[in-house]
Amino acid sequence: MPVETPAAHVPLAAEHLQQILAAQRSACAAAPLPDAQSRRQWLDALRDVLTGNQQALIEAISADFGNRSADETLLAEIMPSLHGIRYARRHLRGWMKPSRRRVGMAFQPASARVIYQPLGVVGIIVPWNYPLYLAIGPLVGALAAGNRVMLKMSESTPATGALLQRLLAQVFPENQVAVVLGDVEVGKAFARLPFDHLLFTGSTQIGRDVMRAAADNLTPVTLELGGKSPAIVSPTVPLADAAERIAFGKTLNAGQTCVAPDYVLVPRARLDAFAEAYRAAVRRLLPKLADNPDYTTIINARQLARLQDYLDDARSKGARVLPLFDDSAPGRLAHHLLLDVNEHMRVMHEEIFGPLLPLVPYDDLDAAIAYVNARPRPLALYFFGYDRAEQQRVLQGTLSGGVCLNDTLLHVAQDDLPFGGVGASGMGHYHGHEGFLTFSKARGVFSKPRLNAARLIYPPYGKWWQKLLYRLLIR
Repeated sequence: MPVETPAAHVPLAAEHLQQILAAQRSACAAAPLPDAQSRRQWLDALRDVLTGNQQALIEAISADFGNRSADETLLAEIMPSLHGIRYARRHLRGWMKPSRRRVGMAFQPASARVIYQPLGVVGIIVPWNYPLYLAIGPLVGALAAGNRVMLKMSESTPATGALLQRLLAQVFPENQVAVVLGDVEVGKAFARLPFDHLLFTGSTQIGRDVMRAAADNLTPVTLELGGKSPAIVSPTVPLADAAERIAFGKTLNAGQTCVAPDYVLVPRARLDAFAEAYRAAVRRLLPKLADNPDYTTIINARQLARLQDYLDDARSKGARVLPLFDDSAPGRLAHHLLLDVNEHMRVMHEEIFGPLLPLVPYDDLDAAIAYVNARPRPLALYFFGYDRAEQQRVLQGTLSGGVCLNDTLLHVAQDDLPFGGVGASGMGHYHGHEGFLTFSKARGVFSKPRLNAARLIYPPYGKWWQKLLYRLLIR
């Protein structure tokens, strides 16, 4: 299927967004608690539209990037989207089942349970770096929980946004799932809508703006923000193992991944050896830049200029910059290692989101842990070392959104693990069961029979009440 070239965009007025929201709220009121069969049908429709249009999606994403590896799109967008749908469908009935809870002896006879109900209308703001997976992933959780959904696609991926809008409109009415296209002003108006829940994936800076906008409506938010995710190389791990796995995580999508390793902490005595092992690993994965279909380009000129500014700033402040490729190609930034970095460089303060990798020496593992803890809590943390005691020291001594031991990125693809940040890297979780819970109201229900033993605690109070209260307090 050929890639559609989207027409010139006419910004949606705020009134139009409000009309879509009102229609979805009306649909919620007409069917407030969709049954499991209806939700499975929604998930099946979503699965079918993805499987039937894989090539069109690959081409649209590649058009937005200038060149995006087709295999990367299959691996990092289409496959995890389909796996997430399948996992939610298989576990849906169990997630929807009310859970029984304990009632204290003082309140018997009675029963208690938690029922899980849809929140209503969920807003999802999608970033440009994985425009399909980061739309479909939260959409799956929201639909599994029985909600209506409005998706705001990034203005930086117009071809993907237009295609996804058309494809989802084929299987969902607008009052069920609506895809919104538009520029930054449309995005701001979208964030100001009074959703029942708003999920945003993107930069920490914009995340603050989204949270402020949501606060006016007391809209609960899930923020997936990224930040500077460290990789720690232990003193004993084989360097070839660590280098290859870090190289995979950093080269995928040309480093334009929120959980890509942002810098590597390496034992000081192993720094040069690691740099050489890493260079060899990258060159095995991507032997050249030009005419290499596996090497994804930087999304646009603005992002390319930002990364070049990081390089220039680091050089001017004393960094040793090692390009890992000899050739060049338009829009493709060569992978670079940065050594002798310091805290005055922008590359050490701002999320890199590209194929630049600073190496930071450390003297002992406690110093590496302290270095991580002195900075905002990251979305992901990677430790490379097979010693169980060292692994436990890192796990117990740090806090991050997620962790991989001896790998990168792949924790995100585990359907049964929650995904989410902490502190500056975000708040809240989704994926799998956690996604269902995020987009559901866990509603506590306390139920009494005809017999009302609670009358014993009604006024008027007296000495008998004091004796009863004493017995209740000491239990």
